[in-house]
Amino acid sequence: MAITPDTKDWTWVLNEPCPECGLAAGDVDPTTVGDRIRAALPRWEEALGREDARERPDADTWSPTEYACHVRDVFRVFADRATLMLEEDDPQFTNWDQDETAVTDHYDTQDPADVAPQLVEAGERVADVFDAVPDDQWTRTGRRGDGAAFTVTTLAQYFLHDIEHHLHDVKA
Repeated sequence: MAITPDTKDWTWVLNEPCPECGLAAGDVDPTTVGDRIRAALPRWEEALGREDARERPDADTWSPTEYACHVRDVFRVFADRATLMLEEDDPQFTNWDQDETAVTDHYDTQDPADVAPQLVEAGERVADVFDAVPDDQWTRTGRRGDGAAFTVTTLAQYFLHDIEHHLHDVKA
């Protein structure tokens, strides 16, 4: 059963609090992102351990497992993007179609017991990347293919919103 793709440009969360999850991402100290990711990992593991982890609450909403697969892949993509920003001057990121990935990688059939350790490993990696950003590198820039520009700071804040928002989505 297909989910309608999310076509919103979520960069607005850098300028105002999210009315759904409550996070004011633009106010987050980027040096705390690694710790916040690590604090979220047990909550994701708990959500994946629930009996309903594979069940969609309705036809238009992913299951906790599908959200966790997405978060695992967000961890991987943003670890690569942050690393690229620290290694190259103003890189343009390779496009990532999250909805296509969900279909191609069959998020709906993945086993939560397999997803949990993958998510934790990817989460630890991206937390380490953000923890290692030198103080003078938070202003380095990078761009998405649609033209949205980020500093390492705003990338970390934008990224964190995605992770914490999806915890809200799965009620974890």
